[in-house]
Amino acid sequence: MYGMPELPADFEQLPYVNPNAPLGGDIVLGNTGGFDSLNPFILKGTAPWQLPFFTHETLMGRSWDEPFTLYGLLAETVETDEDRSWVEFTLREGTTFSDGSPLTVDDVIFSFELLGTQGHPRYLSLYNQIESIEQTGPRSVRMTFNTPNRELALLAGLRPILSKAQWENRDFANTQIHDIPLGSGPYTITDYEQGRFVELTRNSHYWGVNVPFRVGTHNFDTIKLDFYGDSKVLFEGFKAGEISAVREFNAESWQTQYNFPAIARGDIVKSVIPHQKPSGMTGLVMNTRRAPFDDWRVRDALIKAFNFEYINDTLTGGAQPRITSYFSNSILGAEEGPAKGRVAELLLPYQDSLPVDTLEGYALPVSDGSARNRAGIRAATAQLQAAGYSVEAGILRRGDGTPVTFEILIPKGATEDVAISELFLRALERLGIKARIETVDDAQFFSRTGSFDFDITTFRRSLSLSPGNEQKFYWGSDSADQPGSRNLMGARNPAIDGMIDAMLGARDSADFIAATRALDRVLTAGRYVIPFWSYTEGRIAHVRQMHYPQTIPLYGDGAQWMPEVWWWEADE
Repeated sequence: MYGMPELPADFEQLPYVNPNAPLGGDIVLGNTGGFDSLNPFILKGTAPWQLPFFTHETLMGRSWDEPFTLYGLLAETVETDEDRSWVEFTLREGTTFSDGSPLTVDDVIFSFELLGTQGHPRYLSLYNQIESIEQTGPRSVRMTFNTPNRELALLAGLRPILSKAQWENRDFANTQIHDIPLGSGPYTITDYEQGRFVELTRNSHYWGVNVPFRVGTHNFDTIKLDFYGDSKVLFEGFKAGEISAVREFNAESWQTQYNFPAIARGDIVKSVIPHQKPSGMTGLVMNTRRAPFDDWRVRDALIKAFNFEYINDTLTGGAQPRITSYFSNSILGAEEGPAKGRVAELLLPYQDSLPVDTLEGYALPVSDGSARNRAGIRAATAQLQAAGYSVEAGILRRGDGTPVTFEILIPKGATEDVAISELFLRALERLGIKARIETVDDAQFFSRTGSFDFDITTFRRSLSLSPGNEQKFYWGSDSADQPGSRNLMGARNPAIDGMIDAMLGARDSADFIAATRALDRVLTAGRYVIPFWSYTEGRIAHVRQMHYPQTIPLYGDGAQWMPEVWWWEADE
């Protein structure tokens, strides 16, 4: 994105892989919930989230050891002008789909058009910014953009490529579970049972085994994805030896629950993986499309009433720090105190639309850790009164006398989110608010959140050190009412849009950092989400036969890092 790639054009491998990793081994990973689709590229249905990383490929691939640098995967070379108004890719010789059929420029052009017209809405933004896409040689394709945006050349390199022969003249957006998209990736789906498991087998004829970007990766023979009703059942399956590895996000659970016999025997290994990723945002998101959450004072009151210190101590032993902003734990996070320098310069033109405390500096409330949180409840009550609400006979009412009620939507199996919300309900009762928790299956959860049919729901947005166009999909005004967008809060603020544009238009690292810090300020002061705790390190428990390289990349335990660069060593 900025400057030059760290690796030379003739690099032999990525710096964080083991080029001598042995091939072999069968592992089982666990997911909660279920699935009713094996097409992860459309809005319809719920597909296992891991599938595209195993079965499909893009023109270029991302190095997890650099903030935002791509290297050739399907593409052998990439060329662009100084302004990145166009980009041209040349495919490697011999690229094929898993069935052995050639992967050609026709497939590339077809994939961009198919995803842009029938694919998931996340593909729409890039497609609308492509003026033309044309073949320029036997293995070359050029895309010309209609928008000045330096990131588009990189985003084009990250679009999955599908088979034209499979999908031409078919209804891609409404596929059934047996319509499995053909890919060029190192694994193919060889077995599945809807809602229960998917088995992926390494393709022994995989075309890209010697591509430098692929050396030392995808070493397991089979990867099975098993599905469990909730996280507790999944963990019991792990203890029983049915699952090969699990990630643990709760620090107290890591200390107190990982002491079962398999660990004592050394059959299970506990690995702690550091990373330098932004915290992202995890919490309860409030739907500003609905009253009363369209009033920032109500959202502020709920944040004040949420007794984080007590909840954190109850559920994690106080072991995990709170998320303080969307990009906290990184160089991109907003700095404490008033905005200054370039950050202030970027924000001042939007002064009339900035959320309260954006320029002055907003900080989350801190309770005394007691169960009652008297100060927080008093502050929340005062804010609700300022917004025109009053308590009558123990019930919080609007100005017209109607009581304030709402529900917290949570997917089945999210036991920790339920526990957090149950503790939150106690605080809401003290405010006079009658709220309830509604748990639904995965299909209903994704359907309702995709159509913004909720009051408050659980929220997890991972963010990288290279935020870009996806920010428009996360909280840009144009995505607020776009079904399937990730703008669950319904953010619609010109200051957010302006900071995203400033970030995308940055020509150097200093301007990029300033724009992202300014965006972080606006989002956090917008009080859209009640933040939970951050995950400053990764915790993975795994069978002893699973190993990972000694060199840990910048992004640490990223979701693709395990199992992408891990391998199996059988016992002697």
